[in-house]
Parts: sequence; C-alpha cells; structure tokens
Amino acid sequence: MNDVLVLAEHLNGELKDVTFEMLTHARVLADAGGAKVAAVLFGSGVGDLAEKLTAEADEVLVRDHDGFANYNSAVYQPVLADVIRGREPSVVMIGHTAFGVDLAPSLSVALDAPLATDLIDLAVEGTDLVATRQTHGGKVNERVGFGDAAVRLVTVRPAAFAPQAGSRGGSVIALDTDVPQEPAFRRFVEYVEAAAGDVDITKSDVVIAIGRGIKEEENLAMINEFAELLGGVVACSRPVVDAGWLPKDRQVGSSGKTVKPKLYVAIGVSGQFQHVAGMKSAETIVAINKDPKAPIFQAAHFGIVGDLMKVVPALTEKITELRA
Repeated sequence: MNDVLVLAEHLNGELKDVTFEMLTHARVLADAGGAKVAAVLFGSGVGDLAEKLTAEADEVLVRDHDGFANYNSAVYQPVLADVIRGREPSVVMIGHTAFGVDLAPSLSVALDAPLATDLIDLAVEGTDLVATRQTHGGKVNERVGFGDAAVRLVTVRPAAFAPQAGSRGGSVIALDTDVPQEPAFRRFVEYVEAAAGDVDITKSDVVIAIGRGIKEEENLAMINEFAELLGGVVACSRPVVDAGWLPKDRQVGSSGKTVKPKLYVAIGVSGQFQHVAGMKSAETIVAINKDPKAPIFQAAHFGIVGDLMKVVPALTEKITELRA
C-alpha cells in the first residue's frame, strides 16, 4: 500500500474538525497497510497550521501561496492533481463538506480516478480497499470497491470517525508546485458568516434536541422547562425548523450545526443519518422515542422507549425531586 493522503481543510485560521477525524483514520489505514500518512495543506500564511499537523501525519506537504488565501476549487484542483500524480498515494481523503463536494468530482475527472463519496468507513481488506457509505436515507449500508485503480479518491462524512491525538512527529515539506491564477469565471467574492442567534448550541455542555415527535409547537414549553432544569439549550432536527417552531441556527445535522456536548438528549428525534452526523460525537447520548426501531437508538448510549409526553414530565419531576 502506498501513502494515505489527507487534504487538510481550514477556515479563518483554524483547522476543521473533519481534518483531524480523517487523519485519525488515515493512521489506522496506513498502519494496516505498512504505509505513511501525508497531510496536504494549501493556504497563505499557514505555517502555524502546518506545525499542528506534524503530530497527526508522517509528512505535511505545504504549499503556502497568496493564491490560496481563499478557497477556490479552480485553483486547488490542478495543484492537488499535480501533487497526487507525483506521490501516487493509494487513497486520497477529502472531507464531505461544501469544500470537498465542490472539489472532489472535478479532481476525479482530472485524474481519471474512481471517487466514493460521503463515506462512514474505509477499511483495508486483504489487498483491497473497501468503502462503506449509506443509501436509502441511512437505512442501508453499501460496501464499495475500487477495482484495480492505483489511486482512489474518497470524501468522508464529518463525525464518521472519532478524532484522537496523534504522536507522529512528522516533517514539514514545502512544495513548489505552480499555482494558477484565479479564473475570471470563478472568483472568490467574500466570506459571509451566518448571523449568530440568541443561543449558540455549539457552546453548551447540555443540548436537548427535539424532532417531529413533539407533534405541536405548544409542547415546546415542556421541553424548555426540561432544558432549563438541566442547564442546557434546546436544539432540533430539520422538520422542526421546516415547521417554523425553531430558527435555523438551532438545527443539528449535516445541513445544520455540529455539536459535541457532554450530554445530548434526543426527544422525539427519529435519528436519520443527516441529524446523527451533527451529534454523534457527544460524550453521552440519551434517546427518548416511542418507536423501538428508531435509528436514533443506534447512536444512543442510553435509550428510553416511551411516549415523550409522559417520559419528559416524569424526568422533570424526578430531577427536581433529586435536586431538592
């Protein structure tokens, strides 16, 4: 097995969590195949980020250039393609983010290399590399092979792997690959960050999430009381936002926010993979749902099968009693 290459993603001077998640699993793959892990970092003034990556990879390949001051796939793609052609890694891992979804398909075409997207697992099986992705709304796991391809490209779903600190002590290698100018037809204009709401669910140690199972907006009062009792904030799955019961900045999931609280209580949340992607890294997950086959129980550490309209008041009463 040749190198496992991971494209580092960063924004506003910070490496994204998915970068560390991919590097953690890349080390597992590399160790299984007797290979090295190489992190690729493009940016402008990214020396500090490169140093942070040395613990995570055997080599950190850096192209520091003003042309990478802002992300543009039309600039990234030809440079990354040149790096891949020169290194010939067995697999290239890119985050399944807005960044990766934009970049990976054109890179696959440029390299004439197979691409498997939105992976939840990637494993070495004998001499083969096998990817696992979900279909049919997360109900079916699909195993994907790459044939006899020399280079495989994959995008990895955020939170698919739990990040663990590395101790690789890798070296930083400066690349001198040519960087093309930003084309006129595809230019970076500005970065617009979504306005913060009155509550930042990503900062709370306790998140109480609700789904379509609460049935009516009036039942939010019960949830708010429960969250206040636990010192937490109320979040939700997409159907609650679509119904207009909570604002978009409270949504957890692949199209919302990623949270990593100490306690996550999912109330009436079915647990589709889009939602689980945003909360599966919580330290403790408790699920309350009347459907014993709800997918959320697969992600939960503790589960309560029952009517939330009975369970939540009972928990509120018991916690109040214990605190008294």
